[in-house]
Amino acid sequence: MVKLQFPEFPFRIRNSEGRRQIFDVIRKKWVVLTPEEWVRQHLATYLVETKKYPASLLAIEKTIEVNGLKKRCDILAHDKQGRPLLLAECKAPEVEITQPVFDQAARYNMTTGVEILVLSNGLRHFCCRIDHASSSYLFLPEIPEFGAFDGTNTLS
Repeated sequence: MVKLQFPEFPFRIRNSEGRRQIFDVIRKKWVVLTPEEWVRQHLATYLVETKKYPASLLAIEKTIEVNGLKKRCDILAHDKQGRPLLLAECKAPEVEITQPVFDQAARYNMTTGVEILVLSNGLRHFCCRIDHASSSYLFLPEIPEFGAFDGTNTLS
């Protein structure tokens, strides 16, 4: 797999039934190792190991309802009270992060109401803080650490 713009992590990878798989420590199961999954596993591990998001508060490929349709968001992090806090949309490294990709994540956020939105293809990452009161967003230089939240979905 292509080297991504994340620290190196010790993933468990195997071949099973002719397919490469990676062990997802959040879902506690083996999943097919696609390019998008490679990015998703790196970002989830980065959130836990580097940004200190508790693994128990992360959901991977969480089913949500958007305009009456069932969709899956790649990573949904919750605060200590169980409220959605961060939504991440992952793409394969060869997929550019474009306005339609941003719009997709923004549509998902209509349901989740998170404060932090992250988009990554593993090579480029974008993070923004959503201000729901003013219907605006501010791009951040990096993903905030879990400890930067005061428990009310507000950056301290």
